[in-house]
Amino acid sequence: MGDFLYLMDITNWLVTGASIIWLVVAFLFYGKTHQDRHFDWVRFISRVAIFGAISTILYIVPVFQIQLPFVPSFLQLHFDEIPAFIAGYAYGPWTAIAVLFIKSVIKLPMSTTLCVGELCDFLYSSAFILPAALIYKKHRNLKGVAWGFLVGTILQLIVSSVMNAWVMLPFYVKVYSGLTMDILLAMCQAVNPAIKNLIWDYILYVNLPFNLIKDGLVLVVTFLVYRSIHKILHFDRAPQKMK
Repeated sequence: MGDFLYLMDITNWLVTGASIIWLVVAFLFYGKTHQDRHFDWVRFISRVAIFGAISTILYIVPVFQIQLPFVPSFLQLHFDEIPAFIAGYAYGPWTAIAVLFIKSVIKLPMSTTLCVGELCDFLYSSAFILPAALIYKKHRNLKGVAWGFLVGTILQLIVSSVMNAWVMLPFYVKVYSGLTMDILLAMCQAVNPAIKNLIWDYILYVNLPFNLIKDGLVLVVTFLVYRSIHKILHFDRAPQKMK
């Protein structure tokens, strides 16, 4: 057990360092290739820092995490995607991805999953937010919002279903001593006896309803909050009205 904890600690810090290096390289590459000559690094970093801090608080502080009665205890509802969504709508998809990345990097030293859980969360959220932000960037109206939400939700459900059933659950069994697929199945059956296996039944009765509820709440809150504050977010330029 001690060797595992040592390996987990080393892995967390290595991934954290590599992530920071990747972020710096990505920022430099973006600044070099970005066509907007008036790109403001200070403004961009400030926006990412502010929204990334809010997202991190919503991600790691227990008071902001909700346990749903029909899913096992290892799944909790949190709303860290809302700040990233708002940043993506206000400042573009690249800002949203940077916010998600910063949130994940900050969480890495506290990881109990050898960083795999944080990586999967980053992939889930990116699949959800990136399509929506890209579509809204091209169509800045309610139709663009609706299509972005729809495409993002569908893509996120596909990615989360595949990653949870075929990556995360087997990974937990391998790294946690004494944990078996039968124990995980029993945990799921304790809240829903209809679950008979950890692939299709897990996807149908756990992953899909859990993520549909989460995505629906995130979308509603994001829409209401962004519609209320989008003029403030664009105080430094001509106001943009959501049609």
